[in-house]
Amino acid sequence: MTNFNHKPRILFLYGSLRERSYSRLLAEEAARIIEEFGAEVKFFHPRELPIHNSVPETHPKVQELRELSQWSEGQVWSSPEMHGNITGIMKNQMDWIPLSIGAVRPTQGRTLAVMQVSGGSQSFNAVNTMRILGRWMRMFTIPNQSSVAKAYQEFNEDGTMKDSPYRDRVVDVMEELYKFTILLRDKVDYLTDRHSERKEKAAKEIIVTASEALETKSI
Repeated sequence: MTNFNHKPRILFLYGSLRERSYSRLLAEEAARIIEEFGAEVKFFHPRELPIHNSVPETHPKVQELRELSQWSEGQVWSSPEMHGNITGIMKNQMDWIPLSIGAVRPTQGRTLAVMQVSGGSQSFNAVNTMRILGRWMRMFTIPNQSSVAKAYQEFNEDGTMKDSPYRDRVVDVMEELYKFTILLRDKVDYLTDRHSERKEKAAKEIIVTASEALETKSI
């Protein structure tokens, strides 16, 4: 039985390579908040991650991303909105995380919180796209979310977030993610157990058994 005495493990991904990246600053603020709730956090920094399928899966940055996803029990995705959607930097990270690696599913059953920053008025296009991706990757996306409009106005010079209703919402989102992660992490195996997969596994076991019987008979 898995031991859950450790702190909830939360992975942060962000979608911009700018030196002053507001999606990264938002993620860093959220990380500080959820650490105060009691979580352990790690970041994946996408700067040297190659375009999907341009290099073998053995590339160090690809392996780092996948190992961090497997380590995590919950994730936070923070993306700018560009041309009405998430950035290519953000999507590239999603594309490198497969639904399965052998018998391991690096995203299935993880909790997920989605956040976005905008240069103009408030929008929800990026968070909506990330919700679709999270569902496709079999994650439990929490109901709350954060969308920060005119992000360039919402951060101090040192990168911390100014006190505002936007920051209050980030606190709400991190509190909710922390609670959902605590509640679900010891129930993931039960919640993700599927009839179709049990049926497929049983069929494979029948084939293997029959093959072994034939080999024994031929001997």
